[in-house]
Amino acid sequence: MKRKIAAIFAADIAGYSRLVAEDEEETLRRLASYRAVTDDFIAKSGGRIFNTAGDAVLAEFPSAVEAVRCAIDIQESLRTRNMAYPPSRQMSFRIGITIGDVVERDGDLLGDGVNIAARLEGLAEVGGICVSRAVHEQVANKLSVQFADIGAQEVKNIPTPVHAYMVAMRREDGTYATPQLKKPPAAQAAAAPNWMWPLAVTVVCVVAIGVAGFLYFTKLEMPGGPRETASAANPAAPAPLPSAAPVAVPAAQPPTPLPPPAAPIALGERFVAGTVPFVGDRARIALANEYAPAADFKAFALNNAGVNAFVVAQPSEEAAKSAAVEQCQKHADAVQSPRKCEVYAVGNIVVSVYGHPPLPPTPWIVRDPSIERPLVADEVPLLREGQKRSVEERFMRGRKSKAIAVGPGGQMFFFFNQETPEEAARRSLESCGAAAGAACKIVAVDDVFVVPVPTTLKVTGFFRPAGNSSIAADARDDLAGQLAAAPDGWNAVAVGAAGRPGLAIKAASEQNAVSQALGNCGKRDSDCHVIAIGPFSVGPN
Repeated sequence: MKRKIAAIFAADIAGYSRLVAEDEEETLRRLASYRAVTDDFIAKSGGRIFNTAGDAVLAEFPSAVEAVRCAIDIQESLRTRNMAYPPSRQMSFRIGITIGDVVERDGDLLGDGVNIAARLEGLAEVGGICVSRAVHEQVANKLSVQFADIGAQEVKNIPTPVHAYMVAMRREDGTYATPQLKKPPAAQAAAAPNWMWPLAVTVVCVVAIGVAGFLYFTKLEMPGGPRETASAANPAAPAPLPSAAPVAVPAAQPPTPLPPPAAPIALGERFVAGTVPFVGDRARIALANEYAPAADFKAFALNNAGVNAFVVAQPSEEAAKSAAVEQCQKHADAVQSPRKCEVYAVGNIVVSVYGHPPLPPTPWIVRDPSIERPLVADEVPLLREGQKRSVEERFMRGRKSKAIAVGPGGQMFFFFNQETPEEAARRSLESCGAAAGAACKIVAVDDVFVVPVPTTLKVTGFFRPAGNSSIAADARDDLAGQLAAAPDGWNAVAVGAAGRPGLAIKAASEQNAVSQALGNCGKRDSDCHVIAIGPFSVGPN
């Protein structure tokens, strides 16, 4: 174990247990999507996530300035994404940051610094940031940020009061709320301000709900593993219109038009029809020709199975959002899609978490006859029995072009009856990536496997050399580079007791790849065993 000084960042979602209880599947999907945003900001700011539990994230930063800047970026990004949801379904983080002495053990951090950051997070407002005095002193003259001094706070399991500050957050119109600076008298420094008592009661309630929600969530998730996420564009379903085209709904004509909203929508990504995820190519053309040039007020809604609808010339933004979601959900219910519709764009601004589902690098389909073989539902990797039956009964009977995408946690989406294999692959990857919160892989196109699917060992996940602890650290980058340069053919990786890898590239068969990898590993290490075949990590059957 070693000690060090670090800026500790703690975040969790306000009201998470209530969100799970109301709609578990949608909440888990959105959590994965929001976590992808927070993880990306943390990585770009030089931070490192050292622990997660449910909706909570703990990260370390070498600089308090970078930690606070990252927290502000996260809150502003998620605030824009939350605009697609009613207030009761918005998912907002609270963030606490401190500087402290911590102990590092096996990559995890322990100590008062971690505990204080977690307590500060509990003091933060929903969608807000609370920092310690040490952080305030480091940041005050380096960032254009205002703070509210809330004085010394008594927090659980910390023997001395923690002097805390609230960070001013940006309003929806782009201006910043200027907090009232509060400097309690010395005689009252140890006591919380009067306005803190309601907050303290709220924190206690949230913690109690969180414990109950955690127990409930754990009970639901532990027995079954990842939830099944199979879906398909079903041409035989009783769809009210072709699934490839979005639905345009004419404007309602109320007797008294509703006034426009008081505050403008926050600036976000510009709507581009050609980058709308989940929908087919025909739908993108319709959006470019009909939605994009239409006048306000307008909105476009969709779900991550591709069901969609848009409305134009509505009396207000709120009316447009409500009408788009209502029409989209009607079509989703008609085709028995389990996915809920959400607002993707208001006017020509994207406001949805669906903005950019994680996708793997292109090309998404590599056709290599040496590894292709007929699709067998029971051999699709990482799937549970119910998902395999869906592949057998729906995908394999569906018309071409079609593709199956599989996620690292066993998520699975497929589309059939598409114009091209590339369109089927894109839609499958987008839907799967949104559900998984990570890039998925195309494993089958039409009626064949298009990746090397192991049969000698059991697939346990996606193989990522950079984060594989069984491989010696100084060998990971070189191994990743060699595998990236050989995306086709039968590849295999073996590793020994000292972490020295043995690699086989473009072997003639799975068995040849395994034998070559073990032989190359045996030249550099002892007790070698195979850990990867093709793009997958593997273990004993």
